[in-house]
Amino acid sequence: MADDIAAIHQVLGTYLDGLHEGDADKLGRVFHECAHLFAPGEDGALLDLPRAQWFDMVRSRPSPRSRDLPRHDFVVTIDRSGPATAFAKLHCAVPPRFFTDYLTLVKLAEGWRIVSKTYHTDMR
Repeated sequence: MADDIAAIHQVLGTYLDGLHEGDADKLGRVFHECAHLFAPGEDGALLDLPRAQWFDMVRSRPSPRSRDLPRHDFVVTIDRSGPATAFAKLHCAVPPRFFTDYLTLVKLAEGWRIVSKTYHTDMR
């Protein structure tokens, strides 16, 4: 179990590094190829972004690192419901947008992978 917690922390660290650096390839190492991102849309409908579409967005925007912005990210909680499933809550930022992310992780043959992300955004 301790090895799994360490592996989950490693996945989450890679995720946070990828966000800060704007590195979609790094994000691709921890997001399963079928992963989707979900959020409430401005019109009250569900926003559903496939991984590839989100990666295009990440590649097209200036990263916090390239703008020499400080990091605002940390893991709030990790909840394991079984030996192969976990849920993590994180805070992170691509200023001026600050996020609360809820990540669902599954342990597969290749290791822990993020299979979905649901997020809330605050503008500051």
